[in-house]
Amino acid sequence: MNKQDLIEFVTTKAELTKKDATQVIDAVFDGIIAGLKEGKDARFIGFGSFAVQVSAARKGRNPRTGVEIEIPASKRITFKAGKEFKAVVNS
Repeated sequence: MNKQDLIEFVTTKAELTKKDATQVIDAVFDGIIAGLKEGKDARFIGFGSFAVQVSAARKGRNPRTGVEIEIPASKRITFKAGKEFKAVVNS
């Protein structure tokens, strides 16, 4: 499913216009992104949670040359599916 498929689904399910469904989906995505950017988790009971994990800077090796390199610190987004979401997908 991509964004267009989701818009079509919301349009049908919520009986909204395509324009309204697009605005709702964009607002939800923007809200999740804004929260994660502020360092907050986005938790949705029954669905799952998004969180930002920080990876510390570390040393690594170039596998081709064996030269040691510095890998900078970074942030990554993780998603953990909720219990109900897992149950529906696994059934």
